[in-house]
Amino acid sequence: MQPPSLYWYFDSKNAIYDAMFAEGNRQLLARFEEQKWPTDPRELLRLSARVFVEFSAEDVERNQLLFQRTIPDFEPSPGSYDLAVQVHEEMRARFAGAGLTDPAQFDLWTALVAGLAAQQTSNDPGGDRWLRLIDEAADMYADYVLGKPAPARNG
Repeated sequence: MQPPSLYWYFDSKNAIYDAMFAEGNRQLLARFEEQKWPTDPRELLRLSARVFVEFSAEDVERNQLLFQRTIPDFEPSPGSYDLAVQVHEEMRARFAGAGLTDPAQFDLWTALVAGLAAQQTSNDPGGDRWLRLIDEAADMYADYVLGKPAPARNG
């Protein structure tokens, strides 16, 4: 398809971005649905971080469109933005189901995983430098919000 042909289907460049924004959020929601979500809060944190950071790292341009606001003057339509809110609320509900209900803790969590994703996509696209840190970062966060796990007893 030639670029001018797109305007048969979309009335502007922002309409194309909007359709891509909606599709990206649908893809992330589908990724959430594919998971077997654990009930253990630490395992939930690890898996949710892995899903988000790997999803972000798979497609740098999609990550920029969905999470970094890199396109001047682009704002998603209300319908497309509703999908982004659904992503956020679905993850918040999973956290609440695991007993993590403090909004400030959830905000800190989103900053932590978005930071890992940004580092990976910006500084090692196609690599795994920050992907390798996901479990360690999730455990560090879990220690902060849940307390350190009791040491295993010998014997």
